Amino acid sequence: MILFLFLLTACGHADMDKPPLMFRYETLKDTVMTDKVVKTDAEWRAILTSEQYKILRGKGTEFPFRGEYNKTTKAGIYTCAGCGNPLFHSDTKYDSGSGWPSFWQPIRPESIKEVPDNSYFMNRIEVVCARCDGHLGHVFDDGPKPTGLRYCLNSPALKLVEKP
Repeated sequence: MILFLFLLTACGHADMDKPPLMFRYETLKDTVMTDKVVKTDAEWRAILTSEQYKILRGKGTEFPFRGEYNKTTKAGIYTCAGCGNPLFHSDTKYDSGSGWPSFWQPIRPESIKEVPDNSYFMNRIEVVCARCDGHLGHVFDDGPKPTGLRYCLNSPALKLVEKP
């Protein structure tokens, strides 16, 4: 039993520069994650890269046109880089020309939360992960049909789990 606990503990801390969550596409496509993830600031800093922390926990924004997923066309599921919550399917991703990865619909309405954001003298709607409250980006009403929405997100807040 002691050996099992040691291995379980050791495996959870193998690479502290990246979130310890690795899921396969087959597992995620039908997954609904409802368990809330709550961590201290120190715990978030330990599992996120500095850029992920700046965006997910500090509500930062990456520079436009530089993000890893801005032009990506690979099929898969975009998850929260902080907690692994499935957020958006690549079928709903499109090139908005904004410089950030854009989607017209979340994978499930309950996967995200929309929060009023009146910072910087603007009226916007912030998009956060419903599981860990990590900042993902903002949603705007200038997207394509069928929803007319543009979920404008930050690449470091996302992790693409590719479809095999």
